[in-house]
Amino acid sequence: MKAFTFAAIFILLSFWPKLVLAQKDVTPQQFIWYGYFLTVPLDENWFVVAEIQERHFVHPFAQHQWSLRSHLHRKLGESGWEASAGFAAFFQSPNNPNSGLDLVEPELRPHIELAYKQKLGKLTFDHRYRAEARYFHNLNLDETELADGYFFGGFRIRYRILASYPIWKINEEKSLRLVVGDEIMLQAGKKVIYAFDQNRLIAGLGINLSSAINMEATYQKWINQRQTGGYYNRDILRFTVNQRLGMNKKRV
Repeated sequence: MKAFTFAAIFILLSFWPKLVLAQKDVTPQQFIWYGYFLTVPLDENWFVVAEIQERHFVHPFAQHQWSLRSHLHRKLGESGWEASAGFAAFFQSPNNPNSGLDLVEPELRPHIELAYKQKLGKLTFDHRYRAEARYFHNLNLDETELADGYFFGGFRIRYRILASYPIWKINEEKSLRLVVGDEIMLQAGKKVIYAFDQNRLIAGLGINLSSAINMEATYQKWINQRQTGGYYNRDILRFTVNQRLGMNKKRV
């Protein structure tokens, strides 16, 4: 029954990009994303995650966004649940890669999160529920330069489901796995025009190189609502490295 429920979630979420792409006002774009995630355990229940991500257009090559984020996690016993809170700084370049405007807009995002991991045989499901507040840097009247201060742009509610399945076990530490998933994001607030923000379909491969390091290469279909109306239809190749400190230390 649980497997049927999760399969239904995947199917329902996958219909949304198809409905969006049937619209007329859709702008296609291609990206490559890179990410490095470092996990530092504090004890058996607490750990800190720090991450840095870089995102750029492919045709033409142009900067799109880079970000820094850190968050503190607490495992909630043996339930499979964990809670976290964190803060991110994003630096946004123009969404048009052909723009002649050399402006990078900072954005600040505090967030809270609940995550749940569940195993069904060899299949592992990861659920993430995140709520974040968005603070955008003020611009001048022509929106060509930064001005003093920030303003509150609204809240964003995110739900992501990821499923992973091992397809090749090399040895006790090294293995290859298939990764598929989806993430949907909704917005709320006085300045928000559209409740729907974006949807990301995910598929790719992950490899565990050791108990401390794993890497992923995934394709993402990113459907993003434009605040002026219409949508971005974005194709993304994403490469990430995940490292966890302290995994190889022997207990005495």
